[in-house]
Amino acid sequence: MEVFNRVVELGGFSAAARAFHMTPSAVSKLVGRLESRLEVRLLNRSTRQIQLTPEGCVFYERSVKVLADLEEAERSAATKDAPRGRLCVNTNVPFGEHFLLPLVPEFLARHPDITLDVVLTDEVVDILEQRADVAVRAGPLKSSRLLARKLGATRMVIVGAPAYLERQGMPMHPVDLERHNRLGFNYARAMEGWPLLDQGHTINVATIGNAQVSNGEALRRLALAGVGLARLAAFQVKDDVAAGRLQTVLEDFNPGDLEEVHAVFLGQGGHLPSRVRALLDFLVEKVDLG
Repeated sequence: MEVFNRVVELGGFSAAARAFHMTPSAVSKLVGRLESRLEVRLLNRSTRQIQLTPEGCVFYERSVKVLADLEEAERSAATKDAPRGRLCVNTNVPFGEHFLLPLVPEFLARHPDITLDVVLTDEVVDILEQRADVAVRAGPLKSSRLLARKLGATRMVIVGAPAYLERQGMPMHPVDLERHNRLGFNYARAMEGWPLLDQGHTINVATIGNAQVSNGEALRRLALAGVGLARLAAFQVKDDVAAGRLQTVLEDFNPGDLEEVHAVFLGQGGHLPSRVRALLDFLVEKVDLG
């Protein structure tokens, strides 16, 4: 079962063989024996790729839970249920910079047998492909087999540096944005434009500027440098606004939309390794996006 799961997650017999220090033929034989025992085909094989059959999808999803239960039972018996082991976390850059990384010392002090493996990126990654235990995602969640715990929600604000606003002028109405440099993101899932209220109706102002970046912290740095205006999560710029490094603009036209932040993961609540549960509970306890 474990070998079969690794074949699915790594996308082939050769990759799974390397992970288990086996030969591809040995891995193929193990999967074949599993199919013979179940009397059903789990994988469709070709020279270039493998694909789960419908029966294979069902078996894979259930076997993930079975193996998680087994791992948890072994760990509980050996460590009296103390969370331990490597915990792989994938988070968007703003959340990682402002929340996760500052909280790491306290989390590791509370759980000294856990080793964190943290990746910061604003790209949405495939948890299975990246072998992440938990991923933190901002914005609406797409329908998937992943489960989620909500960590909070944050307002979105448009900000600019005082030097930029002095140079270009303070926008007083959404139409004034036409003469401003509107900085944006360069990845495909980015929202197209900034929603603003005008006479009770929501309008969408396109982000047309001379710079696009791949993550929210890079966008914040450009705004701080006076390159242009940026629309960011309020928690990202709270300290900058308080210190006068950035100013909010067009707040009277802010639609008040909230960007939700979730921790997503595989498995069900009763089938989580204790290290994953420990992180989820810790984030829910500590994170305040208000």
